[in-house]
Amino acid sequence: MDEFDYIEQSRSSRRIFAVIWNLLTLGTLLTTICLIAAFAAIFANPNIGFNPFPPPTLPAAVKLPTLTPTAMFILPPTWTPTASQTPTETPPPPPTATLPPTETPLPMVTPSETPTNTLPTSLLTFGLSEGSPIAIASLAFHPEAGCNWMGIAGQVFNLSGAPISTSVTVHLEGVLASNQKDLTSLSGTATQYGEAGYEIVLASKPIASSGALWVQLLDQAGLPLSEQQYFDTYDSCDKNLIVINFRQLH
Repeated sequence: MDEFDYIEQSRSSRRIFAVIWNLLTLGTLLTTICLIAAFAAIFANPNIGFNPFPPPTLPAAVKLPTLTPTAMFILPPTWTPTASQTPTETPPPPPTATLPPTETPLPMVTPSETPTNTLPTSLLTFGLSEGSPIAIASLAFHPEAGCNWMGIAGQVFNLSGAPISTSVTVHLEGVLASNQKDLTSLSGTATQYGEAGYEIVLASKPIASSGALWVQLLDQAGLPLSEQQYFDTYDSCDKNLIVINFRQLH
């Protein structure tokens, strides 16, 4: 066999193998398509004839008989009750209740003394410092206000005369020019008057009053530390600042 015949025979063998592989591929493709179509048909209708695992057949539903309610008892068209017995006896009247005798209220006792909310002097630990109160001009402390200002100010000192700047409450009440006053300040908040200074503004101009205002020291619980100290005010620009200093007594 020459070289040409060998090459030609090799080509023929390759063509045969190619035809066989093509047929196998085509067969595989057709088989795949048939399987897909079969699965789709079984999915759409599980009861199809070629389904190897058809679903079980459900038993027929039991149909219960329909019950028709019937009336067990029917009243006649008209029914009038009749009394079987007419009472002939009259019931006795109910017994009359007797109220207990009314007690005479005891006369009210009027207390001989009117209670006051003032504490004994021995419990009040602060009083006025020597020279308080005193009226001066506020110009040195409020130069921008001039005469358009009136108030009270001062300091709180302990037993040895040192300033107490730990927020002792200074409470003021009273009436000024027909206006009710209820004001509060704390020691140490107005240091222009000293380390323990306080200040309470009363009005925007000097107003005269006599014993209509009072000032008092209170502790943190609101209990009095001093008596209510009454003071006067004046309608003069030279006396529009009332200085009231407090000092510990014991």
